[in-house]
Amino acid sequence: MSEKKSFYITTTLPYVNAEPHIGFAMEIIHADIIARFKKLNGFDVFFNTGTDEHGQKVYQMALAEGKGPQEYVDELADKFEILKLDLRLSNDLHFIRTTEEPHKNAAQEFWKLCEKAGDIYKKEYKIRYCVGCELEKTDSEIENGHCIIHPHIELEIREEENYFFKLSKYAPKLLELYDKNPDFVVPDFRLNEMRALIGRGLEDFSISRLKEKMPWGVDVPGDDKHVMYVWFDALVNYISTIGWPEDMENFNKYWPVVQFAGKDQVRQQVVMWQAMLMSAGLPPSRQIVIHGFINYEGQKMSKSLGNVVSPQEIITEYGLDALRYFVARELNQFEDTDISREKLKIAYNANLANGLGNLVSRIMQLAETNLDKPVEITEWEDMSEFFAILDKYCVKEAADYVWSKIGELDKEIQEKKPWESKDKEVISGLVAKLYSIARMLNPFMFETSTKIKELIKANKKPSEPLFLRKD
Repeated sequence: MSEKKSFYITTTLPYVNAEPHIGFAMEIIHADIIARFKKLNGFDVFFNTGTDEHGQKVYQMALAEGKGPQEYVDELADKFEILKLDLRLSNDLHFIRTTEEPHKNAAQEFWKLCEKAGDIYKKEYKIRYCVGCELEKTDSEIENGHCIIHPHIELEIREEENYFFKLSKYAPKLLELYDKNPDFVVPDFRLNEMRALIGRGLEDFSISRLKEKMPWGVDVPGDDKHVMYVWFDALVNYISTIGWPEDMENFNKYWPVVQFAGKDQVRQQVVMWQAMLMSAGLPPSRQIVIHGFINYEGQKMSKSLGNVVSPQEIITEYGLDALRYFVARELNQFEDTDISREKLKIAYNANLANGLGNLVSRIMQLAETNLDKPVEITEWEDMSEFFAILDKYCVKEAADYVWSKIGELDKEIQEKKPWESKDKEVISGLVAKLYSIARMLNPFMFETSTKIKELIKANKKPSEPLFLRKD
């Protein structure tokens, strides 16, 4: 028996300064869809997510609530763990926390390798710093004196002595990586943005903070006055979670990784992290898939505006598979999407209640009434066209493909009018095609997929609608 191929996929680690919202749910559901698809195709899948728990934002929020940083992150990490259960993510999902000792040890070992390579040095510096991003901001990232991603947060002017990483040294090697791997970033226009960034000149970035000013972080090896800058620490999770540096057998089994991330993470994932890997003598990531933002009625979601939509809220109103449908098909995967509660309801009624749900009821009513026994379903079916879309990590395109098949099947029913002809061969063909749709739905809406398959195997119509219409 041949050994399974390995596949490693990860989300970014959400920062635990707020409860999880629909934006992160989109990222982790997209990754879960790919993880399930790969597992169904025989891969040994390692699926990673977790929580990023160090840095100034966390430290300030903990102080504001009168809590110690560890107590504060423990409470919020629990909420992200609960989200894993609420979304019923793949049961082999690994959840890493950057406050765990194995990760902190790995971050320190990684630092030592970069230092040994001559890529870490100390200097005085003055920057414009966004606490929201936990990043220095350049002129192109500032608009009207504020960070373009966090316009409501005042930029801080910082001046102190820190350790720096020689990012500028890796510009040629990064461009060489991109040239050799033109599909390194999905969609490709995000890679072009990074080429342009490198063309304007890369600047070395700070990788430590003075402990007396901000003590919440991983200690810098050999210097008890500094802790690691949160980005340097957090990025190492992608390798610490698969055992690096202690379990190199497991690391070599799964690395390199496919990373899912938001558009505010392109520089960190595509430039900074890849340069850090080069410095440490490790292979680059396999691919990086970048999604857009979700806005609510034309505005970025934020707690201060009171327009944050939680995944649990949608699950309560519509059900888990409806949430997974919304995320997979109704959101633009690679650009920003504007949502509202009314848009969600319209999509649910049109494509689930009146669409898929009604189709299943009609076909299985015909089958139960006119067929003597369940339709025999072939074990093997050529789905190479559908698989090829998911192999490119194009989740929305794959979901649209499934709904195109739903539309074709609905059209076939209208044209053949099997309720009039009672033609068993026609009805059996409709049932077989419905089973194909259930197979394709498995990575997206596994509960619905299972229900449809069970109805077909029992040759029964649903006792109640799969999706109740919302008024």
